[in-house]
Amino acid sequence: MSDSPQSARLAVKVVPSSSRNAPAGWLGEAFKIKVQAPPERGKANKAVTALLAQWLGVSENSIHLLSGDTSPAKVFQIDGLSEAEVRQRLNAL
Repeated sequence: MSDSPQSARLAVKVVPSSSRNAPAGWLGEAFKIKVQAPPERGKANKAVTALLAQWLGVSENSIHLLSGDTSPAKVFQIDGLSEAEVRQRLNAL
């Protein structure tokens, strides 16, 4: 994870087609997220974006997928939060 004053980058490991939507904790530097959505036509990416927005208390428009569109390993940019704020909010889940 890296950040600038206006945004943070977050590495995410996505587990699609899970039994429930849930945070699964840190896996090294990546935050692991389980989603019920299947990995087809961007459904899992949309689900992860919605969950991150909810958990971090930001709008979905503040979260951008930078890399990993078709991979379980993704990098998101979160506008309006620092790396420390993102980590603190995810650790509180």
